[in-house]
Amino acid sequence: MNEVYAIEMLGITKKFGNILANDKIDIRLQKGHILALCGENGAGKSTIMSILFGLYEPDEGIIKKDGKEVRITDPNEATKLNIGMVHQHFKLIDTFTVLENIILGDESLIEYKDNLNLFKKAFNYLNKHVFKLIDYKKAREEINKIIDQYDLRVDLDKKIKDISVDMQQKVEIIKMLYRQNDILIFDEPTAVLTEQEIEEFLNILRNLKNEGKSIIFISHKLNEVFEVSDEITVIRKGKFIKSLVTKDTTKEEVSSLMVGRKINGFNEKTPKEPHEEVLRVEHLTMLDPFSKKRVVNDVSFNVRKGEIVTLAGIDGNGQQEVIYGITGIKKIHDGKIFLSKKDISTYSIREKIKAGISHIPEDRHKHGLILDFSIYENTVLDRYYEKEFSHCFIINEKNIKKYADELIEKYDIRSSGDGNTNVRSMSGGNQQKIIVGREIERNQDLLIAVQPTRGLDIGAIEGIHELILKQRENDKAILLVSSELDQVFSLSDRILIMYEGEIVGEFLPKEITKNKLGLYMSGAKKDEVNAIKENENE
Repeated sequence: MNEVYAIEMLGITKKFGNILANDKIDIRLQKGHILALCGENGAGKSTIMSILFGLYEPDEGIIKKDGKEVRITDPNEATKLNIGMVHQHFKLIDTFTVLENIILGDESLIEYKDNLNLFKKAFNYLNKHVFKLIDYKKAREEINKIIDQYDLRVDLDKKIKDISVDMQQKVEIIKMLYRQNDILIFDEPTAVLTEQEIEEFLNILRNLKNEGKSIIFISHKLNEVFEVSDEITVIRKGKFIKSLVTKDTTKEEVSSLMVGRKINGFNEKTPKEPHEEVLRVEHLTMLDPFSKKRVVNDVSFNVRKGEIVTLAGIDGNGQQEVIYGITGIKKIHDGKIFLSKKDISTYSIREKIKAGISHIPEDRHKHGLILDFSIYENTVLDRYYEKEFSHCFIINEKNIKKYADELIEKYDIRSSGDGNTNVRSMSGGNQQKIIVGREIERNQDLLIAVQPTRGLDIGAIEGIHELILKQRENDKAILLVSSELDQVFSLSDRILIMYEGEIVGEFLPKEITKNKLGLYMSGAKKDEVNAIKENENE
């Protein structure tokens, strides 16, 4: 007897113009299992999952659910089939509250009540009209049960634009759990989460599996894949490569299948003595714009040529605000910022760029790209006014195209077309490559890199590490913000640990273990760390 799968996608083909995004791909998800879908950025993973969720229709191939062929023409059809998806790029409305975003489209919460006066003035020809009222109390009760069950703490009354990226990710997860889907698709769900939050999320996946949910999990992080998945399907450049049972394979085999070559892992730093100071931050204080509470409190540090200094900490402990203050995204409340001995504390963003700062931001959509611009336009966002690219307010499209094409080639930026491709249509990893290439090629004295490999595949991560280390070799000063502990230890010359807006420790990588670093990040005092060290030595 043939096995009945929760989901079968057979011979799925999808073209965008002349670009073949999916080429006869087969995916099979067993009931009550977690299937990891792995591949490089631009391999076609998000495209085929978007087909399953009804955002695209396949050009060829069939989809079966529980052994029966189905046609999914839009997300509403997917929802009716109890298929849910957490997207790589959040599908949230900034001006709506968390609660409103979660219940958006849930018709079960609508009560129908007569209201004779509501539209009288606008539509006085109507004698009666029906007004839809949302039962917010019922929604809040149900969502709070999910929050308690999975420990996904969010403020339901805050607007999306006022919460952090990791909180937005939690909203997306709650949104799908709220709909009680039995087929769950997670597209890079941990890309914006810290190490601690990732472990919590993986526990959520395990619990969902134990409840009988069938899950497709897209991730570039093989540690996660091997922790929670039952099977792994690898695709490369739009083609099905191989399906494997997780317990019967290795990370090395999967990474090689993903990129088509052997991956060397983290790059080794060569010993290097830093010298001339590039960045000095003195007594920096930043305030929360709403509560006026100090989110950065009297922070001082420096970065020299030829070294990588990392701000390490759990998200929400002031690292983001430090970067906002240095780059000019937000005004500082107190303190001084010096770049090559020049006081740039009150400079505008453009003035700081001109002074010698390159910035790979944490939120690529908000601060790194204009999504409705092309690749060509995004590569010169902070340089379009330079003589090479414009003259007398006239843009030199030929030079921009030449420059952008060089970046596309050098940084392996993949899209469904050429440099005229709208950036919004690209995978998150390839969007990130545009920013990384643009900022490194500006050849500034200071490179600020905030979560630079977030959302990238293992091959691209290796490439970004090489680029950052090359900047170090070229005597650039690099300020790195990362929640990836392997990355912190691999790249850092010095590690500054932030907790509740203050630097609570400064170490060389060889002076601290991951365990001690985690304790500092969570607010442990030095004597507690020393006590643990003594126990470890006994």
